[in-house]
Amino acid sequence: MDTSRLLRTSGTLAAAAALLLSALTAGPSTPTASAAARPQDRDEPGTTLAADPAGLLRPFYAQKLSWHSCTGKGAGFECASMKVPLDYAAPHGGDITLALSRKRATDPSARLGSLLVNPGGPGGSAIGYLQGHAATKYPAEVRARYDLVAVDPRGVGRSTPVTCLSDSEMDRYAQADPNPRTTAQARSYVANLKKFSQGCATHAGRILKHVSTVEAARDMDVLRELLGDSKLHYVGASYGTFLGATYAELFPSRVGRLVLDGALDPSLGAERVNREQAAGFQTAFTSFARDCARHVDCPLGTSGPDDAGKHLRAFLAGLSGHPLPAGDSRRLTEGLATTGVIAAMYDEGAWPALRKALADAAGGDGTVLLALSDAYYERDERGAYSNLMAANSAVNCLDAPAAFRGPDGVRQALPAFRKVSPVLGEALAWASLGCAYWPVHPTGHPHRITARGAAPILVVGTTRDPATPYPWARALASQLSSGRLLTYDGDGHTAYTRGSECVDEAVDSYLLTRTPPPASRRCS
Repeated sequence: MDTSRLLRTSGTLAAAAALLLSALTAGPSTPTASAAARPQDRDEPGTTLAADPAGLLRPFYAQKLSWHSCTGKGAGFECASMKVPLDYAAPHGGDITLALSRKRATDPSARLGSLLVNPGGPGGSAIGYLQGHAATKYPAEVRARYDLVAVDPRGVGRSTPVTCLSDSEMDRYAQADPNPRTTAQARSYVANLKKFSQGCATHAGRILKHVSTVEAARDMDVLRELLGDSKLHYVGASYGTFLGATYAELFPSRVGRLVLDGALDPSLGAERVNREQAAGFQTAFTSFARDCARHVDCPLGTSGPDDAGKHLRAFLAGLSGHPLPAGDSRRLTEGLATTGVIAAMYDEGAWPALRKALADAAGGDGTVLLALSDAYYERDERGAYSNLMAANSAVNCLDAPAAFRGPDGVRQALPAFRKVSPVLGEALAWASLGCAYWPVHPTGHPHRITARGAAPILVVGTTRDPATPYPWARALASQLSSGRLLTYDGDGHTAYTRGSECVDEAVDSYLLTRTPPPASRRCS
């Protein structure tokens, strides 16, 4: 199981699991050695290269984009590519290619500019999110007045992707027992993590040191210039909120209309992020259990969340040595089942699918629960994985120090994780060990982001969000010097375009008129 610090919109999960479902966290980072050569943060538009007297960045900011019609699943969209430095501290030392896609404004006469979108992850494909969600789910007036633009961040999707394991190796990696209960099981768990990390070191090459959020934010500024915009307009969900906040920190005078939906608190260390996320998933499970109890076919009983949690823990533990058949040749292990449950917590629209999955599993069929897990991992019907998990680890482990340095640290933290999440706490504690064996040292550390001098930035928080708990949105909004918090009293991960007219109207008004909602605005 690999679920630690994976943050992306529920819309992304829904697209990946269309059969069933109708956003880890990134640890924060600060400017690193690779960011040392950046332009001055407060340059006014038109002076982008003022802090680059040697002209090393000029070729990147002056390149021309060549747009053409996308092919395949991207039909109806435009595609292009751009070059960015591998290392901003040494721009002459080589470049990498980033993939772009665009859907032009439907009313060019009223066009406001470009609106970049990012679904989170880290590791989620922004191009996939644009083509599969934003271009049809964003409100018509927003699509009329903005060119919707996506860039797969460096290391992600089509942009010089990080790779670590083959598809068959990923199958074995995902099946791992999420709760080592003996010393031998812990050794096996660690060996699995080390194999993954070593695979990344072998296959990802030079890019592994250069996929930080700071560098991705700098890439967005290059793209802003190439699109002809003096300000960056942006909607970032989940981890995408940290990417957007980092951009605001680096380039506050270039902030246009930034929507940060399902926010991270950049001041928190990795262990606390993971523990508070465990609490968020417990909150979501409690909501699911209460909803499940209203149905006579609830496979977890109707006695309440505590009993439901006991039933689920017993079911998952029982899979440890006795996986269930799931389809023609695959089997549902404890690790895959746990991931399937977590996947359904992202979106209350997936709760009926989870009820069915657990009921089927109780009858000996793990097919539906395995499908939920596959959606989370972005494993397709052919058994091929996207590079989501590889990129997720690569960014997270570069952005912040590891939550734990070894199994002993996890064991010491288990009581605290169990306390906040009796159902999933242990598994999420062990999942927090992933960066302990990473082959590249982190370049960032937790810190507050103020982005002093930026235009108003809209932060959206959902009260029962499992992956980015609501207090994180409050924290980020209070840290940002121009932050404005919009609260959605509801379930699921993120809020924009997820069914709340109140949220959508507030966000749309901000994007279209530059006016954020009142500070006390609350939607339900």
